[in-house]
Amino acid sequence: MDDTADTRWKTDPEAPEAAEGATAGGGADDLDRRVAAAAMRLAAGQGWRNTGLLAIARAAGVPPDVFYRRFPNRSDTLAAVSRIADTAVLADDAPAGSDESARDRLFDVMMRRYDALLPYRDGLRSVVRDLRREPLTALAFSRHFGRSMAWMLRAAGVEADRTGGALLVAGLGAVQVRVMRVFLEDDSADLSRTMAALDSELRRAERWAGALSRRSGRASPTEAQAAPQSAGEPAREPGSASAG
Repeated sequence: MDDTADTRWKTDPEAPEAAEGATAGGGADDLDRRVAAAAMRLAAGQGWRNTGLLAIARAAGVPPDVFYRRFPNRSDTLAAVSRIADTAVLADDAPAGSDESARDRLFDVMMRRYDALLPYRDGLRSVVRDLRREPLTALAFSRHFGRSMAWMLRAAGVEADRTGGALLVAGLGAVQVRVMRVFLEDDSADLSRTMAALDSELRRAERWAGALSRRSGRASPTEAQAAPQSAGEPAREPGSASAG
């Protein structure tokens, strides 16, 4: 794949809007939606490794200078998909019930995130497969991935900014990596397989966190139950297996 090939600007006739529309109205959120949709559509059709940045810009109907300012690297187009899912979750800022555990809140937050990723699933399947051959893109994306996981914790009422928050973020990232594999192949109408996998992973993480807090004596059970890292398994590099 060569992102520099055929550098003459030409708008894709199937782009959702004319190229000049990218500079007028809509703002960054609209740009993210258009670029994410174009990138995942191309990835689904021809493979992520065969999808260049100029091809994405053309398919989205975005002039290269506008595209460059927000998406200078391939990881930035993947970050657009994550931002769309994150903002969909954060837009529903309903207060959690007093009887809900941190695990229950995280389950609800992450399932809402998977719902938001559904339109991009075919493309994400290709990204996850091909990203193993792009370690630099995966490494660059890991920063965006960590930020997403931190905000999902906050959306669930788990403080990711306190001491130990980095461990919580890494833990939720590890859960996401494993559940993402199920989500990408889940053909059930209600994502029941994804729900079962997420519930299992979060329960496993809760047991691990409880055992850790008892050994260390430094975390309360309430704090510990929010740490979603699986027992005996270190967090993997997020970008190595999950692009959501």
